Amino acid sequence: MNLEDFPEVLERAFKLRCDLHDDPLTTFYRLLSDSETVGTLTLERIGPVGVLSLYREFTPTQELELARQIVDLTPLETVYLKRRPREARHRANVERESLNPLEPLLGPGVPELEALENGVRFLFRPGADLSIGLFSDMRGGRRWLRQNARGKVLNTFAYTCGLGLSAALSGHTVKNLDASRKVLEWGMENCRLNALEPDPQDFIYGDVFDWLGRLSKRGERFETVVLDPPSFARGQFAGKQGGVFRVERDYSSLVELALKCLTSEGVLMACTNHAGLSARAFEKQVFEGFARAGRDFKILERLGAGPDYPGEGALKIVALEVG
Repeated sequence: MNLEDFPEVLERAFKLRCDLHDDPLTTFYRLLSDSETVGTLTLERIGPVGVLSLYREFTPTQELELARQIVDLTPLETVYLKRRPREARHRANVERESLNPLEPLLGPGVPELEALENGVRFLFRPGADLSIGLFSDMRGGRRWLRQNARGKVLNTFAYTCGLGLSAALSGHTVKNLDASRKVLEWGMENCRLNALEPDPQDFIYGDVFDWLGRLSKRGERFETVVLDPPSFARGQFAGKQGGVFRVERDYSSLVELALKCLTSEGVLMACTNHAGLSARAFEKQVFEGFARAGRDFKILERLGAGPDYPGEGALKIVALEVG
């Protein structure tokens, strides 16, 4: 995408999302997707705040001009900036302040704000990190789980517990599991925003692979298990301290491990947003995990990202009933 085309691209994207703009129960969504900018940038809307993510180098003047056009052409009043080079995994650790400026690029500072998704309240911190508090592509998955979760729920790789909160709002007991105390505390704040008093014992800090084994050995079983791992992780994978998990290679092993904690007629919700893994290859891994565990299944639903992600197939969700 050429910069001179940006106003036209943004106006077209804004018109495409008229249903979302007009929905008072959803004020967080993707306003500009990767496919609409040929991989150049994306834009999230959080109420009056925009989060602009850049996937190639821009000069400071160009960055500011992009922000000005966003404020001029949309209802957004503030624009925060995230610089996301393809090698961001390493650079995010050594150049965090450069990649993720704490102060907005344009407009008044908003360190923290609430926004809605299908009537559910979430807390966002647009300048605090490269991750702002919720992933907008998972909106359909959160809605599906709120409507279809069964019994006791285990939400793994929980991040700020959006999926767990969705199930809890339907009256389910939920355990959220993540390797970061910070995001679990954030998840508890999300619960309080929705008039739920979180039990700290239901927010488990630790290595997911280790905890799945421990829960299985304890005899704890769940009627719903959610798997939403990062594309790459280190932990107790394969029983090794510091073992490496890669979605494209190891998802079947994760499914096999999770099934040890899942009851018959329970639901496994398997998710990935790894762009390099096709839906067919992803489901093949999920099915292999069932075969290894000696469990039958029935597919209940296949989901992807919503209409604010036109032409993008990175997110893949398959929900299965376990035999």
